[in-house]
Amino acid sequence: MSDSIIIIPTYNEKENIEKIIRVVLGLEKQFDILVIDDGSPDGTAEIVKKLMSEEFPDRLSLMERSGKLGLGTAYIAGFKWALERDYEYIFEMDADFSHNPNDLPRLYDACAKDGGDLAIGSRYVTGVNVVNWPMGRVLMSYFASKYVRMMTGVPINDTTAGFVCYRRSVLEAMNLGNIRFKGYAFQIEMKYTAYKLGFKIKEVPVVFVNRVEGTSKMSGGIFSEALFGVIRLRMTNIRNRHKSSIVNG
Repeated sequence: MSDSIIIIPTYNEKENIEKIIRVVLGLEKQFDILVIDDGSPDGTAEIVKKLMSEEFPDRLSLMERSGKLGLGTAYIAGFKWALERDYEYIFEMDADFSHNPNDLPRLYDACAKDGGDLAIGSRYVTGVNVVNWPMGRVLMSYFASKYVRMMTGVPINDTTAGFVCYRRSVLEAMNLGNIRFKGYAFQIEMKYTAYKLGFKIKEVPVVFVNRVEGTSKMSGGIFSEALFGVIRLRMTNIRNRHKSSIVNG
């Protein structure tokens, strides 16, 4: 068993799932994969099951859920699954090749060799490294990260990134049951929580490439959750500081 697990949430990713699995499992650095499928009607889970039984029984696992329950809940379920096993490094990654599998060893090294507790594949640490997104979406994502940084004080350039490596100690220190957001804001809340707990965060420059096959799961509601979610995180932090000052006073 590897010391690293890649968690890949899926919903209708039949065009991509076998390809991404083969590329990740073919890397020189050994990674295991956990696919979390939210009841894809297109047969995504069946493709994973076939690969598990015929080729990768020891390195590929599947968690099937009854329906679309949200990206955040998928990752929380995956984190808990990984923590029940001996994985030291736990990754988030999309199935659609928007995250380049060849960057996985770089995220791993940022934690395993360079002392990071949390490594983020960052689109914005060296400018704007996004390919094939409409300009409006690029600007929305870029300024969303700037907005989050301004509102929370978290010193991260890409707060909404979904390409991440956690040391298990980070996830163990969090009360995963208290993570509130299910969509886009989940990524913000996880980074904010790690920062507030004092963990060392590293950003690794990556190029984000918009999916070629399959359908994007993005929606306007996802960005609304991020906008108002950041305000909730900020207000919760202020209330907690106020309570602490009263107790300590």
